[in-house]
Amino acid sequence: MSQANTLNHSFKSHVLGYPRVGEQRELKFALEKYWKGEFTEQQLRDVGKTIRQQNWATQSQLSFVTVGDFAWYDHVLSTSALIGHLPKRHRGDSDISLDTLFKVARGQSNSGCCGAAASDMTKWFNTNYHYITPEFSADDKFELSWSQLFDEIEEALALGHSVKPVLLGPISYLYLGKEVDSFDRLTLLPKLVAVYQQVIQRLADLGIEWLQIDEPILSLDLPSQWLQVFKPTYDELGGTVKLLLSSYFDRIDDKLAIIKTLRVDGVHLDLVANEAQLIEALSVLPNDWVISLGVVNGRNVWKCDAHYWLENLSNSLNGNATSARQIWIGSSCSLLHSPLNLELETQLPADTKSWFAFAKQKVSEVCQITKALSNPSEYAERVLAYSRPIHQRKNSINVHKPQVQQKLQRLKEQSSDRLLPFPERQAAQRNALNLPLFPTTTIGSFPQTGDIRRLRSQFKTGALTFDAYRKQIRSEIKAVVERQESLDLDVLVHGEPERNDMAEYFAEQLNGFQTTQYGWVQSYGSRCVKPAIVVEDIERLEPMTVDWTRYAQSLTTKPMKGMLTGPVTLMCWTFPREDITRQTITQQLAIALKEEVSDLQDAGINIIQIDEPALREGLPLRLADQQHYLEWAVDAFKVSASSALPETQIHTHMCYSDFNQIIDSVAHLDADVITIETSRSNMELLDAFEAFDYPNEIGPGVYDIHSPNIPSEQWMEQLVKRASTQIPKERLWINPDCGLKTRGWDETEKSLKNMVNVAKKLRKEFA
Repeated sequence: MSQANTLNHSFKSHVLGYPRVGEQRELKFALEKYWKGEFTEQQLRDVGKTIRQQNWATQSQLSFVTVGDFAWYDHVLSTSALIGHLPKRHRGDSDISLDTLFKVARGQSNSGCCGAAASDMTKWFNTNYHYITPEFSADDKFELSWSQLFDEIEEALALGHSVKPVLLGPISYLYLGKEVDSFDRLTLLPKLVAVYQQVIQRLADLGIEWLQIDEPILSLDLPSQWLQVFKPTYDELGGTVKLLLSSYFDRIDDKLAIIKTLRVDGVHLDLVANEAQLIEALSVLPNDWVISLGVVNGRNVWKCDAHYWLENLSNSLNGNATSARQIWIGSSCSLLHSPLNLELETQLPADTKSWFAFAKQKVSEVCQITKALSNPSEYAERVLAYSRPIHQRKNSINVHKPQVQQKLQRLKEQSSDRLLPFPERQAAQRNALNLPLFPTTTIGSFPQTGDIRRLRSQFKTGALTFDAYRKQIRSEIKAVVERQESLDLDVLVHGEPERNDMAEYFAEQLNGFQTTQYGWVQSYGSRCVKPAIVVEDIERLEPMTVDWTRYAQSLTTKPMKGMLTGPVTLMCWTFPREDITRQTITQQLAIALKEEVSDLQDAGINIIQIDEPALREGLPLRLADQQHYLEWAVDAFKVSASSALPETQIHTHMCYSDFNQIIDSVAHLDADVITIETSRSNMELLDAFEAFDYPNEIGPGVYDIHSPNIPSEQWMEQLVKRASTQIPKERLWINPDCGLKTRGWDETEKSLKNMVNVAKKLRKEFA
């Protein structure tokens, strides 16, 4: 082993951010109580303070604790509040408060026919985390308006912590927003930089030495006009406190020629995404700069191979550095994307548990690697012992299954296309289903009440027998079907009362996954998901949804949709294996879903929805990598649907995605009907489908289910009429923009009643 200290490098440790929801989702529950009026603002703030202090205590073993990563909804919205940049419809002339943030994120219902609509929400790069999209107008102004960052720094300093704040950089903030007027938002950059200078000066006044300033768009293929503004921007921002320029999720070695000219003091590299960029960085970046190395994966739960990193970093640092450097060891990105604490998982098999590390354990991994690099003779055996379980796993006969490998081989020999092209399928489906103009449906789930959650919990813990559980779930399905028939919806769903989550449910049914008790990860606001972990080859041992769906169909003469989560989304919304490709995992899932589609069809289900909301999310950040991904992702969806007969109508659903970039691939999915989110964007997403002349049927969501507002008939009618100018009315469906599991029954029924009324009115008008 090379001696890491041959050139006397100095090492420090940090993470780029830490989960903010609390080990038991304390923030989630506090937010929801506050929104219901059951918590005061002070009670909510007290919960946030407790979580922050627990997070800092965990990080106190590092050289720095990260401050500024706590957010009441999401960190981009917090940045908007910091610089006084919130939509006028929500802020008005009043000062920014917590309620202002929540109005931006969730909408408000005290003005106009439908209230002030919530701002757009979209995915954070290629993750399942969402952020509220900043809205830019030509006359925007920026000013320091929200003191949360500074208050929390003072709070951490008072506790004796060594503080490194984190702040989303101005160029990324501007890039990740959207114009609401016709203008170039880059013209706002000088005003934006001016307020960032004030922020940095405030940090200096607080005694801050280092600021982690995140510019994650550096990992993208940026237009030249955006690259050109980095130098003048950082000429203005540098020099007051030391700046660690951070980017993640992909390589930035192609930007090093620009980065090395910036007035910053260090750079963070995501080596998990691309290890090779380290060599170029060592040769190009100034010797007095800090280089932060992201070696602990912030986006997955697998234990870090500390032995591998000790060996490889020792060799790279000693073989390519010309003089001693300041090296920081860190997480690849924020640990926001990781569950919090593996110690809480008391039901995992011991050998399986030894493969994993959650956020709290990842902090320890960062410390361990930092110490090992500083003193390899003392720590080399320790890191080898730590890494041994994942080395042993590579040879496990339970991980690689011959029967699954055989199915993958046969897949290469089969076509994934449907038996007939869409026009012929459409005729067969219209004859079989006999649906009216503007057919109405929902996306799948209905309100998940406390009683339903308790029922599932009792069954999981063994307090309820399967027969008793099945009886009560059937009772809930019957009630949901009756409600839908009363509303006169055209295509019904069973409501999914048996499902805790659209990905986790299938992970529990399929062989090859490991689920957890407390592996929660924030998706947005109070919404958390608990991704399962792919631990071995995946196979379907028995039907997963047929019994519930067949029972629901027996209760009605109307068509009942079978509800499946697509293979790409299941892959994206679980923690994947790191020893095989995402493509291989997705192909295994596609085979399992193909078998499920066949069984649903045999059970008399003629409409089957295969949701793929994560298709856009899984897109690689670099253009050079995208076409290959789209080819295998589209093919996996088609494999899933390939067992469907021509008269079986295949739906898919996508939400909160920019379709312009991938519209050709969306069309190649060849789904008979696609439902999409369009209400928050006021049907803007339909522009992509019109310009492309999308050939199949489409259901643009006519109301935002993430807002408590009850949409008026006038509002929805306006949206449908706008959609009908872009998509022929014969190919339009009417539906909400997403599932309804997070809503209450009162608002759900009122909203759907209005939606059905709009459909009936338009049928008469367009007849």
